Amino acid sequence: MTPVLYVVLGFAAIFLGSSLGSASVLLFKKPVPEKWNTLFLGFAGGVMVAASVFSLLLPALEASAGLGGFSFLPALVGFLFGGILLFAVDKLVPHIHSGTGEEEGPKARGLSKPAKLFLAVTIHNIPEGLAVGVSFGLAFSGTSPQAAALLSALGLAIGVAVQNFPEGAAVSLPLREATGSRPKAFLLGVASGAVEPLAAIVAFFLSSAVTALQPYLLSFAAGAMVYVVAEDLIPDSHMEEHPHLGTWGVMIGFAVMMVLDVSLG
Repeated sequence: MTPVLYVVLGFAAIFLGSSLGSASVLLFKKPVPEKWNTLFLGFAGGVMVAASVFSLLLPALEASAGLGGFSFLPALVGFLFGGILLFAVDKLVPHIHSGTGEEEGPKARGLSKPAKLFLAVTIHNIPEGLAVGVSFGLAFSGTSPQAAALLSALGLAIGVAVQNFPEGAAVSLPLREATGSRPKAFLLGVASGAVEPLAAIVAFFLSSAVTALQPYLLSFAAGAMVYVVAEDLIPDSHMEEHPHLGTWGVMIGFAVMMVLDVSLG
């Protein structure tokens, strides 16, 4: 399999995962039971935390090893900046959290509830696309793509795709309730997932072209994903009502992503 095919498969996988998850709104008449929703979102959070550690922060630290005692600095700066940027987006873009119904960002009278839900899901998906794109960019940064790095990046893409499925199901059903239409909810879910490969493409070309930025970009994607887990996934999962299900969802998601990273990396 050629290196370019690895990239195509990885970018296609993350889009397919969210699209298939959104398609569940066409198959099921009733909303996802709250217990399952807690398990799904906990699983997604576990995958994202593990991906942040094993696929992003550790490679960022390795890439900065030449700085000696200050090798942590690029990872620290990128990680915090990723969270700060997502915080700024939360404050600048009007959106509604699907699980809690909490509205954030500036008041926009002309913006409907479905549009705000769509923006919330889209904001949430951007960091995952960035993570996959940066990971593949790292593999292409040398004179020739490295097989181990390509497999590691593909493992990250598979992990993101796996967690995109239950996540897509969890967010498409609130969209159905807001729009009153299954096809509209499905199309909005697919459109929100399309931002992932787009973000991945931008991150891929940036990280592969500017080698010095790689540790910053890797840790930036990690910070953005951890912010999403803490800001969105955990509150939206209502984990306080089903703590054991949510906890095991996180544990299983973390374990799945860890196995994928180690076995493919």
